[in-house]
Amino acid sequence: MQTNKINYVELPARDLALNKAFFRQVFGWGFKDYGPDYTAFENAGLDGGFFRADFCSRPQNGAALVILFSDALEAARDKVAFAGGIIEQEIFEFPGGRRFHFLDPCGNEWAVWGR
Repeated sequence: MQTNKINYVELPARDLALNKAFFRQVFGWGFKDYGPDYTAFENAGLDGGFFRADFCSRPQNGAALVILFSDALEAARDKVAFAGGIIEQEIFEFPGGRRFHFLDPCGNEWAVWGR
């Protein structure tokens, strides 16, 4: 483990089972449960987990935006929508690439970028 480096991120989820199913289907993540109110995600590129909460993580509320990378941006957007995610912002260009924003089934905002 590296000292003074980001090591773990935790995000809220109203329904752990629903979020686990979504991220497993869309991004191929695995999960390890730690009791009924917490699940750690695996194979997500960064260690972290979801904790049961009645609120969600949105940048407009002061939360950090977690951004994933995809080599197939349009396919990622389509998988998100098919699995029940809400496309919050369609694909747009920015210096260095393109990205879209979506809400997971619990209302957390994420982004996916690609080239």
